[in-house]
Amino acid sequence: MSLVRSEEEHVRTYDMTPLFSTSVGFDRLSRLMEAARTHEASAKGYPPYNILRTDETGYRISLAVAGFEDEDLEIVAQENVLTVTGSSRKDPEGLTYLHRGIAGRGFERRFQLADHIRVVGARLHNGLLHVDLVREVPEAMKPRTIAIQSSAREQIAAAK
Repeated sequence: MSLVRSEEEHVRTYDMTPLFSTSVGFDRLSRLMEAARTHEASAKGYPPYNILRTDETGYRISLAVAGFEDEDLEIVAQENVLTVTGSSRKDPEGLTYLHRGIAGRGFERRFQLADHIRVVGARLHNGLLHVDLVREVPEAMKPRTIAIQSSAREQIAAAK
């Protein structure tokens, strides 16, 4: 028995066909799972980030972007994807690094957003880029009570 597993043994694919045969509109779930699988393989962990819930409907993504200025960063929300891009800066002339531990390389981080999540703001503070999000469910999507109408005979009897 081998204690070492190959890369192929760790990769799993899930067949979502049974779920889709009894539901409508969940095809996006399959795309999300595929995007998450490919994202994990390509992310490389830079820059590190936190995702936190700030209240009942609020969220915050905080990315560690030490060395980046406002003009080096771009945040784009399109459909259900939030993309944060950092452009690498050229080093000032005449500097010689004896040790370079603060990464300043360019990056692109993508976050899949759920439906009705909206970006409400972003700020750069002490080397952290904070992107604030809020879930805004439209009134039409909130639960509502449906009145049950009585039969025609009951309506006539009630009118008398």
